Amino acid sequence: MPKQQRKAKINTEQCVACGCCIKVCPRGAVAVPRGIFAEVDRELCVGCGKCVKECPASVISLEVVSI
Repeated sequence: MPKQQRKAKINTEQCVACGCCIKVCPRGAVAVPRGIFAEVDRELCVGCGKCVKECPASVISLEVVSI
């Protein structure tokens, strides 16, 4: 059975690029590279959920991925 891990996923169509998620990410896995919406570096993301709790627009969720 493959191992599973949680990773942050951002609904880029509804993200307002406020940057709140960037401030709370302990691994620096979230960025707003184009100034339009936030993106997650899935290699750095540890699935802690801090960005999910901090997002004022509620556009970040955790999804289970196989590793």
